[in-house]
Amino acid sequence: MLVEHFAHSDNSASRPWFIIALALLITMPQGEIQAESLPKEDLIRLAEKIDRLIESSLEHHLLTPVVSDSAYLRRVTLDLAGRIPSVSELRRYETLDAKDKKHVVTKQLIESPDFAYHQRNELDTLLLRALNNDRKWREYLLETTQNNTPWDVMFRQIMTPEVTLPEDTRATAFLKHRLRDLDKLANDSSMIWFGVNIGCAKCHDHPLVDDWKQEHYYGIASFFKRTYQTKKGMIGERFDGNMRFDTTEGETKDAAFMYLTGKSIPEPQLDLEEATLKEYQERIKKAEQEESADAPPQPPFQPRSELVKLALGDETQNFFAKNIVNRIWARLFGRGIVHPLDQIHSGNPASHPELLNLLTDEFIKNQYDLRSLIHGITLSNTYARSLPKNDHPQDVQTHEESDRQNHEESDVTESRFGHALPRPLSPHQLSLSLLIATDHPEKLKDKIETNWEQTRGQLEGRSEHFAQRTEIPGENFQTPVSEALWFSNSEEMQNQYLSTDNNHLVGYLKEIESDSEVISNAFAVILGRPPIQEEHDTLSQYLNSRAGQRAETIQQIAWVLLCSPEFRFNH
Repeated sequence: MLVEHFAHSDNSASRPWFIIALALLITMPQGEIQAESLPKEDLIRLAEKIDRLIESSLEHHLLTPVVSDSAYLRRVTLDLAGRIPSVSELRRYETLDAKDKKHVVTKQLIESPDFAYHQRNELDTLLLRALNNDRKWREYLLETTQNNTPWDVMFRQIMTPEVTLPEDTRATAFLKHRLRDLDKLANDSSMIWFGVNIGCAKCHDHPLVDDWKQEHYYGIASFFKRTYQTKKGMIGERFDGNMRFDTTEGETKDAAFMYLTGKSIPEPQLDLEEATLKEYQERIKKAEQEESADAPPQPPFQPRSELVKLALGDETQNFFAKNIVNRIWARLFGRGIVHPLDQIHSGNPASHPELLNLLTDEFIKNQYDLRSLIHGITLSNTYARSLPKNDHPQDVQTHEESDRQNHEESDVTESRFGHALPRPLSPHQLSLSLLIATDHPEKLKDKIETNWEQTRGQLEGRSEHFAQRTEIPGENFQTPVSEALWFSNSEEMQNQYLSTDNNHLVGYLKEIESDSEVISNAFAVILGRPPIQEEHDTLSQYLNSRAGQRAETIQQIAWVLLCSPEFRFNH
């Protein structure tokens, strides 16, 4: 049956697509610093360590088997290239030596132009996308991903752009789009870079988490208090501006420049005459108001630079490295080793502390190289596990007992990564996959083999319009009504993606005489797999019943596959 896992799934996020798709099929009218990537042997060793730690934690539980070759290729291409694989890529993968094929394909994908574009899109979503679509910022991110700039270097550049990139305003976007709201700037920075939500500790010590006190909130906020933006779009810091806060006991305190570990930085005495300080303050004010103003002076004590030093010098908690490792894991598995992702604290322990420490240590040792981290994880059997089966065991238990025990077993294996989770595609993944799935497969093959770098850049540009209108998935994702209506009713879907001309999939399929080959090719291109017998028979009958409307019928077959949750999710 069509999309067999999702059709019987209790996943509320996927069910609307299946219902809409089947119903409408019937009713629709017809040059920089670069990290050094790990050698193959080290990557494989890392993957094996991941598997040992996961499997040992599930010693008395059932692990799902690894997925088929076609399912693995689809999953890893979405995760490394940000799109579904083409049919030609699937056929080539099937010819590779079984022993080495995962490493070969992941290496090819990570070294391809696709990886940098996808990594840019993912980092943009993490750092800024929910607030603003900033073209210059996205240019900066693409350069860093193409150059494999280490994560700690990016952190310095984004947190202290006036120091690290004094002539480049592009990296200022993270700060400047939050500057009008100090609370948001402080808490977003803590959550995104360190995995710690300190928002509840502003008015009082955190009511649920013993780790976080008011001192932590105001300590982080103090690092951003003096930040300002010039009229030219540069970021700077004032010479003064301290924070004070009131405790619940009514005491007023001066906030220290304090990091999450409790370590603080004392501010040195400002050795300036009052007249000089006043002159500097006037120059800063002028730079904020006039684009023609000279560059303002930089103070000798720069709080954000001190925050960077504290974060990168933290060898006890490793919030900075641990956070991005946890977020990369969540991107690839659908949940973090620490979950929720912004709740790294003693009251919310990691599901696999040894694993998180291993990945964090390897990440730091390998110069904060995101590529190698992602590469090692995707080579593991843990990453390649299949979705859980929906069938209940046939034994003497009652259905109620069986359901309860299977639910408990699924909860355990899900939280401990004994099976895969379906993950909704990001806006760019969905948009790019639509373009790949509806292109003429033979012409797409030529593009991949001749000038893919240029083509991939063009596809990225074409995908942006749809991606900007698509919701960024969060937890408990529900397909938006607006998206379902667009798939169902938009002229863009009908006239562009499902065009019958000879540059698109439907145009390619309508020239094939055999109904069986039409169905097989449609499934291979859109879903990356052959149809099962029931799917084949149902669609064959549908084609036969509309023999006089062949092009329109093929359009609807392609459309319903594109509308399926099997296409909408990475699984």
